Amino acid sequence: MNFGVDKVRAAVVGIDLHRGHLDIAVATMPASPEVARRVVAANRALFDWARTQAIPVIHCITQYRDGEEIRLNAFWRTRAEDPDNPRRNVMRHNLIGMPGGEVMPGLQDARDWVVDTKKRYNCFVATDLELLLRSHGINTLIVTGVNTNSCILSTVTAACSMDYAVIVPSDCVDTMDAPALHDAALLCIRTAFGFVMSSQEVMALPELRAA
Repeated sequence: MNFGVDKVRAAVVGIDLHRGHLDIAVATMPASPEVARRVVAANRALFDWARTQAIPVIHCITQYRDGEEIRLNAFWRTRAEDPDNPRRNVMRHNLIGMPGGEVMPGLQDARDWVVDTKKRYNCFVATDLELLLRSHGINTLIVTGVNTNSCILSTVTAACSMDYAVIVPSDCVDTMDAPALHDAALLCIRTAFGFVMSSQEVMALPELRAA
């Protein structure tokens, strides 16, 4: 398959697969239990496969020093003031030391890389993700995680503009918001920013097999 690069050098970028979204016992901005179970299971299978193919797995995790880092975002302040908004807990989401910042059990391996300074939807903002990718010659990103319609979409659009090839396994992303927003985000991605396919299709790609 033509991904627009001379030779695919891929990494998996798992975004916010942490307890703050996916463990209902501690989550401050939770996805539904059904969504959490489904996305964790799909990512576990993909990550396990990627490691067998010598494809690096990178965990991008949101963590804030304090609420002031969150309050700097004007729109997020409005979400915190709306008691009916599913993102109303944004001002106390994943502060350093909270259990929400932990990667969901079963997803992290000692061989993986971690970028735990993510503070905005776009994983490239105020992190060393680009340095990590460029220093290891990565030109193709397999982007997974939550939420499809915010962090996934924002990171994918940025990655496209930075000239990475982008693949999104549709069953490895999901959202705490309405299913229609998940579908709309995937439509936006496949239209203008990257390739959307199932994780089974990703794992069958000959371009991603270890030499």
